[in-house]
Amino acid sequence: MTAINEWIDNEVRTNDVVVFMKGTPAFPQCGFSGQVVQILDYLGVEYKGVNVLSADDLRQGIKDYSQWPTIPQLYVKGEFVGGCDIIREMFQAGELQSFFGEKGVATTAPAAANA
Repeated sequence: MTAINEWIDNEVRTNDVVVFMKGTPAFPQCGFSGQVVQILDYLGVEYKGVNVLSADDLRQGIKDYSQWPTIPQLYVKGEFVGGCDIIREMFQAGELQSFFGEKGVATTAPAAANA
């Protein structure tokens, strides 16, 4: 395992929720990363954002790690969940908040069924 893969693996395993994204949660540098940040912020999920633009080996390394070609990438409790389209679809279907609940990750947004 390369050094970058070991670093990525450590981030995925030591953070309950981590998003590998272009930019930062405070300043996303692409629309897709921005959408994932907006969804997570709306749900009130605590997460770590990792800026893949900070290093070329990180930007390619996360794609190799997940065998997923696009960024952003969301990981929850060590599990790859998906990119922007999957996260948006899960959110719109009401599945994302349930998924966080099943994984034991707290959200602050009211459940859609109770709203």
